[in-house]
Amino acid sequence: MVTWVDARERLPESGTPVAAAITGRYPGDSATEFDAALGEEFWLVRPMYFTTLYWSEDGTEHRDCFVDSDGVVRLPYGLPSAETVTHWAELPTLPGGMTHAVLGKDVQPALQNAWGAPPRT
Repeated sequence: MVTWVDARERLPESGTPVAAAITGRYPGDSATEFDAALGEEFWLVRPMYFTTLYWSEDGTEHRDCFVDSDGVVRLPYGLPSAETVTHWAELPTLPGGMTHAVLGKDVQPALQNAWGAPPRT
């Protein structure tokens, strides 16, 4: 069961991976700054993480924002941004564990534990 939280009411803790419901508008076929209203409106879910401070590659400082795996920053709904996050939900933990990420030498043992198999030697 997924519990969605309205991003206008509450934000996740910094560093939390989330499913983010994003709204915005795809650009039209001949999109320019003057025809931003063209194109199709969307509302979709993407995996992201929330952070209280993020620096874009161009040096721009962002506060209280959602960031995707490509470094695209989206702000909570109601703030000035082309695409905004309307709702968020905590991602489930990895199978067989209580964490969202396992790195390095701990990956294979975690996988074996999740599969209920003896560790490989």
